[in-house]
Amino acid sequence: QVQLVESGGGSVEAGGSLRLSCVASRSIFSPSSMGWFRQAPGKERERVAGINADGTTTYAESVKDRFTISKDNAKRILNLQMDSLKPEDTAMYYCAADYLFCPPVVGGAGNRCWGQGIQVTVSS
Repeated sequence: QVQLVESGGGSVEAGGSLRLSCVASRSIFSPSSMGWFRQAPGKERERVAGINADGTTTYAESVKDRFTISKDNAKRILNLQMDSLKPEDTAMYYCAADYLFCPPVVGGAGNRCWGQGIQVTVSS
């Protein structure tokens, strides 16, 4: 069973920082890419940041220059450093890995595994 387990969420005031981490189980080996998504109440899930197997990164415009994604391949850990947090960053955050043996992406291409999600709340 492929597992992704997030940690590090919580509540913080606007302008503060949080660091999310995601540990992948041994059964995920060399995913093509990994990323962080978020979903606020009443909104669709959106991709926040991604990192490819070669280390290249992408960010949503709304978090560029505030969030940093990184990974430690040896420890199978994906991190998301979130600085200068805003109330609009409040959402459930999900770790994701694109991997051949994950379930198909609903309404899209490829295969993806998801973590259970972790809450981030930013107060004004």
